[in-house]
Amino acid sequence: MDKKRVVKYLKIAIVCIVVALFLWFLVIHPLLTFKGYENQIESAAKRYFELNESQLPTGTRVKTLSVQELFDQAYLKEDFYVPFSKKPCSITESWVKVRKEDGEYKYYTYLQCGVLSSLVDHEGPEIILNGDDEITIDQGDKYEELGVKSVVDNSDGKMNVDDVEIDSSDVNTNVTGTYKVTYTTRDSLNNRTEKVREVSVVSRIKNIVKNNTGDLGVYTGSNPNNYMYFSGMVFRIIGLDGDNVRIVAEEDISNVNYSAIDDWLEYYYDHLTDKAKDYIVENKYCNMKLDDNSVGSVTDCSSYTGNRSVAILSANDINQAQGDDGNYLYPLSISWVLNTKNKDEAYTTRNFFYNSSSNYMSFDKDYNFGVRPVLTIQGDVFVVDGDGTKEDPYSIGDFTYAKTGDKVNSRYSGEFLTYSGILWRIIDVEKGGVTKIISTSTLNSDGQKIQTHYTTEGERKIYNPKQRGNIGYFINNQARQYIDTDYLVTHEVEVPIYKNEIKYGKEVDTKTYDVLLAAPNMYEMFSAFEFNSSTLHSYWLINSSRQSNTKAVIADLGTSLYGNIYDNTDYGVRPVAFLDENCTIVRGNGTFNNPYSIAK
Repeated sequence: MDKKRVVKYLKIAIVCIVVALFLWFLVIHPLLTFKGYENQIESAAKRYFELNESQLPTGTRVKTLSVQELFDQAYLKEDFYVPFSKKPCSITESWVKVRKEDGEYKYYTYLQCGVLSSLVDHEGPEIILNGDDEITIDQGDKYEELGVKSVVDNSDGKMNVDDVEIDSSDVNTNVTGTYKVTYTTRDSLNNRTEKVREVSVVSRIKNIVKNNTGDLGVYTGSNPNNYMYFSGMVFRIIGLDGDNVRIVAEEDISNVNYSAIDDWLEYYYDHLTDKAKDYIVENKYCNMKLDDNSVGSVTDCSSYTGNRSVAILSANDINQAQGDDGNYLYPLSISWVLNTKNKDEAYTTRNFFYNSSSNYMSFDKDYNFGVRPVLTIQGDVFVVDGDGTKEDPYSIGDFTYAKTGDKVNSRYSGEFLTYSGILWRIIDVEKGGVTKIISTSTLNSDGQKIQTHYTTEGERKIYNPKQRGNIGYFINNQARQYIDTDYLVTHEVEVPIYKNEIKYGKEVDTKTYDVLLAAPNMYEMFSAFEFNSSTLHSYWLINSSRQSNTKAVIADLGTSLYGNIYDNTDYGVRPVAFLDENCTIVRGNGTFNNPYSIAK
């Protein structure tokens, strides 16, 4: 035999040896070891029943003996390990079952050991339910059990659905929450299957309003529990409108001249979240013309707007909310209602007017007073959280709270955050990811209000952050000594300038300046008086006119003043600032009671 052939056969022999070793170590030896474990377990189980004969099952019953129990009672002493490892086999998931067949006891051993497991029926039957595995029912409705469609076992085949045990005792339809209905069955070898159906008991917002308001359908009194969180802002539920629900902003958002309210409401609507807009229903709102004799008593309506997404309260809405202890819809400021008196005048309302027995008074439509938007939302939406109190408003899941690490500029208009010891609200996100925010309080130092006035010459007082003696200069420069500016950035602000009267959308000119701090714009989101705040006093606004001494402020009473404001009159500073685009959220829910804390 030549040398090449010898080498060839030698290589073949080596390969065969390697394959044989491979098969031995990776297949045959593990299987032999595993089979040895099975034999030990079965032998231990037989010894157990020899000594505990009374434990043997009778009839067609099956007795299950866990491997854990065999170890606990010392019928097994040496641990079982996955071949070629130090990982123990699962003795808690392994068992021996015994039952009587043809007069003889037969043993079935199941061992779970890594990737190896016994070739014994160890899976319970498959349960298929009628209906969905997750169902939703309204609070107070009766739970109707849908039952089982089929049960099939891999060994026993099709089984009787009537043998499935159903436990729905956990379901309480009087209390919202998610409950479990369990379906349990076993095959002939006593392998158990449990299937769960989740039953969500929910409250639809219309049903809550129905239960709380009865036949009247509207909330009444000085402070009913009708608070609702929507699009990151707090609203009050007015009542039912058919199968839908009307809500109103908790307080004035801005001060606007009545003649431009429709345009301003479009601006407001743009600041709602997209998901919140999906819940809004276009609706007609009462805008009937009234007079001084009827405005305080009318509750019925004879004239409506066309379908629209957002409006303001009517006198009818407010009058229907009157209760024996007061009326939650009367504001402390002066707010417009939708009703007009004539072509030039419209009505306003407040908690009381001086020298008047009425809660209503008419004003020229070009005056600037508070605006509280009204929306109609779908009545079928689910309430996912809250109890309607001011501390815990209803929530319908139209937005999600921020998570730690989320950028501030990913959040919503109206949410609250704390920075530099001050509570702020998000106005908007500007170009470049800068977040525009407004303080809910006026600046103070050691308990003393920070106030300022114009010291510039001349009668025309136009807001200018570059002019010394100008309130704009004071706010942008001197006010920053009371605020930590590390997270703030200089950003462009547009100053509106009017020819004569200050009116929404009637600027004749604008000036842009790069500033760190500014005064609020009368028409911007959340520029109106914050009645949640106990530290908010009168403050300057950015709006001014070319007409002599025509400037704008918010007075201590919460109403807007504009026109001939004397130069030597002091008003406070409510800063508007710009957060760096890299600011992130550390904790909090963005609410008044639990604002976001931020970092950079």
